[in-house]
Amino acid sequence: MPIDLTLIWAAILAFAVFAYVAMDGFDLGVGVLFPFFKRGAQRDTAMNSVAPVWDGNETWLILGGGGLFAAFPLAYAILMPAVYTPLIAMLLGLVFRGVAFEYRWRTERAKWAWDLAFCGGSALAALSQGVILGAILQGVKVAGRGYGGGWWDWLTPFSLLCGVSVLAGYSLLGATWLVLKTEGALQDRAYRLAAWLTGATLLAIFSVSLATPFLGAAYWRRWFEFPRILATAQVPLLVLLTAGALVYGLKQRRETWLFPLALGLFALGYVGLAISLFPYVVPTQVTIWQAAAPPSSQAFMLVGAAILVPIILAYTGYAYWVFRGKVGAEGYH
Repeated sequence: MPIDLTLIWAAILAFAVFAYVAMDGFDLGVGVLFPFFKRGAQRDTAMNSVAPVWDGNETWLILGGGGLFAAFPLAYAILMPAVYTPLIAMLLGLVFRGVAFEYRWRTERAKWAWDLAFCGGSALAALSQGVILGAILQGVKVAGRGYGGGWWDWLTPFSLLCGVSVLAGYSLLGATWLVLKTEGALQDRAYRLAAWLTGATLLAIFSVSLATPFLGAAYWRRWFEFPRILATAQVPLLVLLTAGALVYGLKQRRETWLFPLALGLFALGYVGLAISLFPYVVPTQVTIWQAAAPPSSQAFMLVGAAILVPIILAYTGYAYWVFRGKVGAEGYH
């Protein structure tokens, strides 16, 4: 049986996107929660908890975007114009928070401004990513081999719901990360925030899950058609079990449980997204095979991916290992 390079590239990009969500999600969440921490040692410690790894986490965003352009050029040509506005907003948010990492430590008088840039940039990036997801999931207009809709078609109640949901989920990741990485008053505050954000994230998951099947008949069939429902029903069941374990871990203050369980909720949401979309890359209109680059191009790029992806995984794992354990309020530089 010949190897399906399109499926391999779809798996690579799916992994890259999830790796980005898992790794950059918590440091965006820390930024979103920044105003809830006291000025001084608490905010310094919160930023130090992500300072050694935040820029490496964004490597996966570059791999996902570049891989989509190279491996699925038709999908790139259709989807990018459909989400230009939230995409530009996301990039601006990432720029502001990136600059804040460097300049916040160099001033006392204007530190409030860089705190605002760090928080506002993180929130804008998180919200924009959710809006982009919602805009794609609700479907885009296709004209021939390009985008056929308008500049503001992405802006709907559903896309805003997805934006707020991702914002809540990233904030939960940030809170549970701080529980894992900090001690004392900051950790206590992170515990309290995590309790509230668990409820908000579960409500967001329920709301998006309830709304998605009504976006189109294809989504409804994928989730509720028999016998497919026997398999898809396991996803909400696992969400309930994971949520129960998370609530129990919060009550028992099991600090090492919370972050992995919060990531588990994201992983299950990602599985649900795959159930809704596969094999389409432009929902209900363009499949991964229709959008794929020629096999010769995919094979050529796969050689590079086979070398680079393990290297990225190795240095990412090493960075997390070196900076394991609790952090303090010492300066970023």
